[in-house]
Amino acid sequence: MKIGIACGYSWDTAGGVQFHIRDLAQELIRRGHHVSVIAPSERQPGQDGLEDFVYPVGAAIPIKYNGSVARLSFGPKVNRQVRAWLREQELDVLHVHEPFTPSVSMLAMMSANCPVVSTFHTAMDRSRLMSIASPFLIPMLERLQARIAVSLEARRTAVQYLGADAWVIPNGVYVDSMANRSLDSRFTGTEQAPTLSFLGRLDEPRKGLPVVAQAFDKIRQAYPGVRLFVAGKGDIDQAKSLFGSDSEAVTFLGPISDEDKAALLGSTDIYLAPNTGGESFGIILVEAMSAQASIVASDIPAFRAVLDDGRYGAHFENENPTSLADLVIEALADPTARRERAKAASKAAWRYDWSTVASQILTVYETALATAALKVGE
Repeated sequence: MKIGIACGYSWDTAGGVQFHIRDLAQELIRRGHHVSVIAPSERQPGQDGLEDFVYPVGAAIPIKYNGSVARLSFGPKVNRQVRAWLREQELDVLHVHEPFTPSVSMLAMMSANCPVVSTFHTAMDRSRLMSIASPFLIPMLERLQARIAVSLEARRTAVQYLGADAWVIPNGVYVDSMANRSLDSRFTGTEQAPTLSFLGRLDEPRKGLPVVAQAFDKIRQAYPGVRLFVAGKGDIDQAKSLFGSDSEAVTFLGPISDEDKAALLGSTDIYLAPNTGGESFGIILVEAMSAQASIVASDIPAFRAVLDDGRYGAHFENENPTSLADLVIEALADPTARRERAKAASKAAWRYDWSTVASQILTVYETALATAALKVGE
């Protein structure tokens, strides 16, 4: 099958949507399909680490959106590139991600002559912009043969603003690659000096590092030897200032490799996921589950869904540092319960493995192809 995948966000900036598309493309190629991904990028294939299957359309413009920054590409020049790509590829099916974001995905959807499948990634409680734009976006749904949402929250958002129901197919993870088969001495703790970990952008408050900083003093009072490892991009000096004098017990790792991520998640006593909102799924939770991590996470809907309402990780009250501290202290005092929950989580993570997720997506492609072939009245 000749499959085109359109990514609206810059390929040069790491993000959940880009990782999802990259891994999906690689899995489909491994299965023998021809896959081409079109995305904003200033790099060229084979240069600076850009994958050979990516067709770049140039630089992106940063725009604040949903508590983060989306880097998008649009305009007549980009539209010409998108149309040239569609002509060149002669696709059997086009898969557009975030099709109603004004960028490459929307342009590809509007110009495609083949069956189109969409994936909605975004989840939000309220959006004035979407409320205003929805009357203009809803007619575009006719361009789509099939729709996917990565979570119930993403599906709810699509239904709320667009009336667009969708199959729920989660983000994928290569579970085996995240499995941590031995403890890494860099990150392990002891009963009296346990270790905690946090992963996420340091300069995005919705990732929850300020909540951790406010909770950390109380955790240190209960466990004076506790250490916290913080991994992610951002201004380390600014992040360190959040902790005040407690920063002496915090190690800032900066960006880390996937290998070190698996080691960190699987070796610290507790992984903290204090995200405050704007999450439609929570791929990092699945990665933590795959690494058999003990998880303490906020109780936002997306995280409750992944952790099965506390079955695979403990939940604290969102944006409540006291609740977070109390739950961490409670979890540290009961290592047996932590290990049992983490073991159950590592087994449950396989439902998100790409071996399963890619097959579900291929089924949607086949449905779109079959639907497009039907004539009115059949």
